[in-house]
Amino acid sequence: MPASAALSLVADIGGTYSRVALAEGGRVVEASIRLYRNADEAGLQDVLRKYLAETGARPEAACVALAGPVRGGAGRLTNRDWEIDLPGLSRSTGAPRVDLLNDLEAQGHALAALPADALRELHPGLPAPPGAGRLVLEMGTGFNIATVHTGPGGVCVAASESGHASLPCFSESDLDLARHLSGGAPRASVEEALSGPGLERLHGWLTTRAGTPHAASGPEIMEGAAAGEPAALETLRLFVRLLGTVAGDLALITLPFGGIYLTGGVGRAVAPHLPGYGFAEAFADKGRFADLMAAFPIRVIEDDAAALTGCAVYLAEGAA
Repeated sequence: MPASAALSLVADIGGTYSRVALAEGGRVVEASIRLYRNADEAGLQDVLRKYLAETGARPEAACVALAGPVRGGAGRLTNRDWEIDLPGLSRSTGAPRVDLLNDLEAQGHALAALPADALRELHPGLPAPPGAGRLVLEMGTGFNIATVHTGPGGVCVAASESGHASLPCFSESDLDLARHLSGGAPRASVEEALSGPGLERLHGWLTTRAGTPHAASGPEIMEGAAAGEPAALETLRLFVRLLGTVAGDLALITLPFGGIYLTGGVGRAVAPHLPGYGFAEAFADKGRFADLMAAFPIRVIEDDAAALTGCAVYLAEGAA
């Protein structure tokens, strides 16, 4: 890249890993992407300073996507004790312009810029009307969504903290699961079930109920399911059923006729299992609105660096 190119720093800060890269305009420079394990770092400022020291970059702007609520130019990671605000981001990067987004906001801004091969279709739905709303649903260390709307003023992405809404309960078994997830309270959050740690909790609940309590990591559960291990298969079926119910509720709330986009490491891992494990049935189980559910396209974002693209697009749109 020419030395005179105007570069921006973009970063996607999750609960477990941080991805940092450089961008030119609305395009991420793929060769510049670096991954940092958050447990090895003291805070986000250290991650950004390390990246700049390693690359020698002097960005003219910076945009950080944070896996947690952002308000008034400040945010905190939901699943790690890291805080960041715009003054701190300016000090860490030396950039004249700095922006801070929720990570799902960044995913929403990325949708229009993702190439066709970054998306995998799970359900075609119906053709989307012009300006139809879209829903991004992420499962990783946590769970969250963002809604994406396009109007005369451009793209508007609405952040949320939907992972902390209540997990649906319809039966005594569901209530027992909620108490297990919450440590005894009758109310559990969506994130406590539909996330990487949630997958492990579901497995623990099922094996405990079966009289054979067994702890297993998310990768071990997925490997066990692939090998036909009964407890792992049951865990995956339960996860997929719960996901179908929650995703269907969110679809009715937001009416994303432009599509539902699954993302995040856990989202990509479970996506191949949705067709055969009861997702469609749970998603459509909405009483007299069951027929409407078939209208929503469902796709998987295969690019795990999509939030970086969203940050780059956000900066480019702001500079236009």
